Amino acid sequence: MLPVSRRHVLAGVTVLTLTHPSVAAAPLDMEVWKIRACPCCVAWAKTFEAAGFRTQVHEVDDVEAIRVAAGVPADLGGCHTGKVAGYVIEGHVPVAAVERLLSERPAILGLAVPGMPLGSPGMEIEGQPAEPYDVIAFSADGARSVFVEVRP
Repeated sequence: MLPVSRRHVLAGVTVLTLTHPSVAAAPLDMEVWKIRACPCCVAWAKTFEAAGFRTQVHEVDDVEAIRVAAGVPADLGGCHTGKVAGYVIEGHVPVAAVERLLSERPAILGLAVPGMPLGSPGMEIEGQPAEPYDVIAFSADGARSVFVEVRP
């Protein structure tokens, strides 16, 4: 039997801390501003809660002022605006795209899914086929690129 040193024990605890999801990271806080009585925005926020995010939802009469203040280009607007870890999340962006964003940490302002594509998170309608859509990365200087292509 090999001797176990204090260094071995600490190394093991470090590995467990870095690899075990319940220990590795505290839930991320996401703030969401949505139009009052919009059920698709609530459904979208619930997909993030199910993925372990803590969401705080603010109901407003109009999200345009929030969107403008956040730096979202008008043509990328959706029905809700979120903020997480310093990034802006506009519209029905999937959880996987936000998780990738937070993992890679690119030098962008945020992600957007313009409009309300059928089949996007919160826009699932039974009996309706999902539409393809793109998740757009946007920067404060106006640069844009496709961050994720969603092709159901």
